[in-house]
Amino acid sequence: MPTQALLLILLLCMLLLQVQGGYHELKRKPSQKACEKKPSMDLCSNHCSYFLKCPEANAICCPTFCGNVCMSR
Repeated sequence: MPTQALLLILLLCMLLLQVQGGYHELKRKPSQKACEKKPSMDLCSNHCSYFLKCPEANAICCPTFCGNVCMSR
């Protein structure tokens, strides 16, 4: 009997630990329509910085076949 009670308590503790995490909604990034464009070969020389930033103000960093490149919005 004591072992069954301990197993029951252990099971309840495990369930409570899982429930404490709660429900998290997925945060979606706003859609970047500029990244849907097909990059040309000349854009492959215009790579983003290490922190995925572009020097131009009107450009965003997009993943392509030749790495992360800066594309105009």
